[in-house]
This record gives sequence, C-alpha cells and structure tokens, in this order.
Amino acid sequence: MATYEAKDIQVLEGLEPVRRRPGMYIGSTSPTGLHHLVWEILDNAVDESLNGHCDTIKISLLKDSEVSIQDNGRGVPVDKFQKTGKSAMEVLFTTLHSGGKFDENAYKVSGGLHGVGMAVVCALSESLTSISCRDGFEWTQTFSRGKPTSKLKKGKPIRLKGTTVRFKPDSQIFPKIQFNPTWILEQAESKSFLNKGLTIHVEENGNRHTFHFEEGIKDYIKKIVGEKPSITPEPFYVEKEDKELRLEVAFLWTSRTEATIHSFANAIRTIDGGTHENGFRNGLTKALRAYIERRKLLPKGVTGITNDDVREGLIAIINVYLQGDVEFQGQTKGRLNSDIANQVDSVVKHSFEHYLHENQTLGDRIANRVILAAQARIASRQAKDAVNRKTAVSHRLNLPGKLSDCSSTNRDDSELFICEGESAGGSSKQARDRKTQAILPLRGKILNVETAGTGKAIANVEIGNIISAVGTGIAPKFDYSKLRYGKVIIMTDADVDGAHICTLLLTFFFRYLPELIRKGHIYIAQPPLYRIDSGKKTFYAIDDEEKEKIVEKLNGHKYDIGRFKGLGEMPASDLKSTTMNKTNRSLIRVEISDDPSANEIFNQLMGKEAHHRFKFIRERAAFFEELDV
Repeated sequence: MATYEAKDIQVLEGLEPVRRRPGMYIGSTSPTGLHHLVWEILDNAVDESLNGHCDTIKISLLKDSEVSIQDNGRGVPVDKFQKTGKSAMEVLFTTLHSGGKFDENAYKVSGGLHGVGMAVVCALSESLTSISCRDGFEWTQTFSRGKPTSKLKKGKPIRLKGTTVRFKPDSQIFPKIQFNPTWILEQAESKSFLNKGLTIHVEENGNRHTFHFEEGIKDYIKKIVGEKPSITPEPFYVEKEDKELRLEVAFLWTSRTEATIHSFANAIRTIDGGTHENGFRNGLTKALRAYIERRKLLPKGVTGITNDDVREGLIAIINVYLQGDVEFQGQTKGRLNSDIANQVDSVVKHSFEHYLHENQTLGDRIANRVILAAQARIASRQAKDAVNRKTAVSHRLNLPGKLSDCSSTNRDDSELFICEGESAGGSSKQARDRKTQAILPLRGKILNVETAGTGKAIANVEIGNIISAVGTGIAPKFDYSKLRYGKVIIMTDADVDGAHICTLLLTFFFRYLPELIRKGHIYIAQPPLYRIDSGKKTFYAIDDEEKEKIVEKLNGHKYDIGRFKGLGEMPASDLKSTTMNKTNRSLIRVEISDDPSANEIFNQLMGKEAHHRFKFIRERAAFFEELDV
C-alpha cells in the first residue's frame, strides 16, 4: 500500500514549477504553446507602446530556432533590487510574479499583468539574452532554463533606449521547435491594428514586413471584410474613454451567415470572449430591438430578436483598455473577467441606437437583415422539430445500428473510430480492442454541411449516426456531459478520397460540434499507404516521402513495396499494429488555433462559391509536381 507522508511532499523553488508543468503557464507544449513564448515578450513591448513610451517594435526569426524581439521603449530596469541585492533585470527574468505592472505609476495600462511572462519564457528557453538600453548605456545579461549564466554587464555608451530579448526555446520542453511565420505575421499585424501609431517590423527567411495602420481597427474591419458584400459601406465606429476604461468598437454586417468577432483587452486577444464581448452583444441587440420596435418593422410570426439573430453576418472588433487590476481567466488570458459588461452595453446601445435613428435608410437595411436571420432561425427550428418527430421511434435507443460499441463505460478510456465503408469497418472490427474501441462505418462520403442547410444536415442518415454515437447532441441541445468517448478518431484511407472524406467530417465537427475540437477530443488516424518488406523486417510509410526515406536507409538491400488500396484491403494485423494499437500508432489531435481563420478556410474550401477554391488551387499549383488523383 502506498504511503503519503511528509517525506513525500516536494517544494519546487524558483522557476522549477514552470519547467515541471509548462502547460499551466503557456497552455501546452504544442506549437500553440511554443508561439505563446513569443506573444509574452511581444506583449511586454506593446505595453510600452500602450503607455506612450514606444512606437516601433521589431521581431526577427533567426537561424537555429531563435527569436529576437526589440522595442524602443524605456528599457528593462537594471538598478539593484533592494530585497535581494540582485539587478532588477535578473529578478524580472528569474522570479515569478515580479514586474512593474502591479504598480499603476509604472504602467497605467498593461496586457502582461500576472508578472510571469518574462520569467516563464526564460524558464522554458535553452538560452536567453536580454539587452537593455537605458541610463546612457547598453546593459546585457544571459540566462539558461531560468537561471543566470552571466552577471549583468555594462556595455558601451548609447543614446538609444529600448529592450531586446533574444531566446531559443528548450528542446527538452518542446517536442518540435519550428516557428510559423504566418502566425507571427498575423499577430504583428493584429497588434498594429490595435495600436494607432505603432509600427511593427517582422523579418523572416530574408523577408521584411512592416505593419502600420492610421485608422486602427477600422482598417482591421476592412481587411477582414475583403471582397465580401457588406450591408453598410463603412464600419460603424465608436470610441469612449473615462478614468478607468477606454472602449473602441468597429463593426458592420455582410450578406453571409457566419459571424466574425475579434475581442481584445489591453491589446491581448481574448479568444474565449468575456465581459467586454458580452456587453457588446447585449448593447447591440438592445439598440436594434428598440429601433425595430419604434419603427414597427417586426413582421407577424416573429416574436422577437435574439443575440444570435443580430450576430449573423456580423463582423466586429471590440478593443478595450482598462487601468488598474485587470482580471483575465488563466495565464494565457483567453477570457476577460473584469466587471465591465454594463459599461460596454450602455455605450454601444446608446451610440448605435442614435446612429440608426439618424440614418434611417441604412438603419432599415440593417434591421431587415437581422429580421431575415430571425425568420431563418424560426424556420430552422420548425424543420428540426419535424425531423425529431419523424425519427423519434427509430432513434429511441439513440445508438445507430451500424455501431460496434465497446464494452467499457469509462469515457476517458473509450475511443470511437469513424471509418469509410463496410469493408473498412470489417477490418477495423477485427483489429480493434473490443473493450475500449468502438467502430462506426460510414457509407462513403458524407454530406457537405457547409453547403447544406441545418434541416438537411441533421436529416442525413450518416450524420445522424455520428451524432447519435457521440451522444452529446448538437446545439441548442448540446450536452458535453453526455459525450460517450474520450477520443473520436477519423480513420480514412491514406489517399485523395480518404482525405476528402476526412475534410467533410472535420467540416461537420467544426460547424456542429466545435466544443469537441476545443476540448481535444477529435483526432485523425495515420494509416500507412505503403508496406515495405526487406528480409524479415517490415516497414510502413504514410506517404511517398517516408517511403523514399525507408528505401534509402535499406542501403541497397532487397525489398518489396506494396501499396494498400484502402483500409478494407489492409490485413487486420497490419491495421492493428500501425493504426489502432495504442502503443504503436500515431494520431493527430485536431486543434483550433484561430477561430476566424478556421471559419474562413472552411468557408472558402467547402462553401458554395467555387472561385475561392479556384484561387486557392491556382496560387498553390506551382508547388506540386505530382498529384495523387
């Protein structure tokens, strides 16, 4: 029997907690967490701009997976910290919850509020160099894995001011260190949009990019809209400032159905929304309700306007700056918790309602757009009710007949494999672990939900089977607690048709069950395309590139290559050992790093407008010499 005594208790000192549990501080050690290191240092530089001390930032992606971020702000303090006798720079990079952002005199507005950003980056870096230009000199100190590797050095006299942080992430922490230039550029562009007058330069792979926007978030809205037809010619813009809060909002409606809402607090992207976003939505809905009621525009059969009706086709940027203590949810700052919903609600309602009455022609056009969404919502609900009545008897047990379920009732241990065709289903059933692995075969390619209406989608037999097997239902009756499997694994053939079916399934999950993606339940299996036999050894390759590497490593030994026609033609023993056995297989977990970008990609590649796909193919055709079609 295991004991639990005083000797079993560990006290982690310094930055050791960060290295032991990096996910608590940066979310994960995936590419998202890796890039979060860049965001932490970038946020510090932007904070200097927010407080009027910096107008230029430079981000450089260097060789050997290093990043450099430079600003022309005040520079990191270098005088001695009285409590420890160490330099302020050393304290900032080696001590959690240290910084000037707890003092409103040093930073009136700040995004890096928790005092852990610089120290966390230092703890998770193999090497880090901090250069501070202040007090007429250049000051340098180096660190590794949260500890100083040199003392603070006073360098040459210099007139310039600012901070440069250069670091290399630790390969002991991150399984793959490769920065995505596109992510860096998008973040830099976003910060420039949010801060009028701020210029951000990015250097990557020999290319130099500069971002500077005079109209701030109004320019941001125009970029997002692009060529989409909009109901309003120009974004509605309002800016309001008092002693505690500065609010900046820009929005308009397009003729599309999807909504795009970006919210920010002190220049930090709040991907999970928060009180500022709630206040904005409520204020917008109240303004439109009041306008529609006063103008008597509501038709018969529509009892009222909801937030969802107003949201349809909406593109909005909400940007707030708060002084004092700002409450975010978690170190990754995904959600704003500060109590400002009523303030934002009031400003948006009164400003927009006044604007609608002053511009009634445009006001009526926006109101009719929202009323049309309400009518579509009511029609969709009626279609759902009709489908539910029609299928109530056949779905009484809420499990599809083709599902070969597992015996385990433990959700975390259970897995659902979604495969294409009866033959693939047969091989999968032979290869599975009956205790923890369930198999749901589909009949070929499922419906493309991007181009089908909600009523048609949920009436589709294959989609209905997936919804029933997963167990959660879909909005508005989605219930996460009823999820039956910890992993939902898309397992399709390793060819073009398989990739298409996989994309159709991903489209369905993104549109109807996005919460399962956000909570890390959706995976893609990696079945091999080739089997290479050489003597008594057998190798598997998922694509031509891997096949060529294996052949090269055989160094002239005789070999035979077999190409699997599909999962249905693959022997169950091969399928089990390569794709379904938990100890040998390789799975790709599906993640959403940026909701608006993902939404746009699905809309372009799977939507009704073919010219988006034509443009996508034309731009990338030069990169492919051969296609497996």
